[in-house]
Amino acid sequence: MRLTYIGHLYIIYIDDRYIKGDEFMAIDKSLLTGSTTMLLLKLLDDKDMYGYQMIEELSKRSDDTFSLKAGTLYPLLHNLEEQGMLNSYDENPDSARVRKYYSITKKGKGLLADKKAEWKTYSSAVNQVLQGGANIATV
Repeated sequence: MRLTYIGHLYIIYIDDRYIKGDEFMAIDKSLLTGSTTMLLLKLLDDKDMYGYQMIEELSKRSDDTFSLKAGTLYPLLHNLEEQGMLNSYDENPDSARVRKYYSITKKGKGLLADKKAEWKTYSSAVNQVLQGGANIATV
């Protein structure tokens, strides 16, 4: 369970549900589907990471809103690597077990820029609809 303060409202999260008033409301996981690639590329744009590290960092940065499972993450990483967006390499830090690290490529940085621009346009349009439409001056 976690408590988040937004504006004048406290939201209580339990598992993947949140309480609004006296009701539980589910967070629609499909909202994450379209942005997962962008989020992973952004993490790797900051530094090289291994899979579990990405899962933890994404969860931490999103205040536990995004919690990927390994079964979801690794196919995405493999697909991005096949497309040339990522490279991978094995590393054995501090004599611990060997981990596969991922790094973003120049092509991946280009895709990240495209996805960020796409997200900005999309989120702006959604916000306009939610706020009642664009402010259009009439002549």
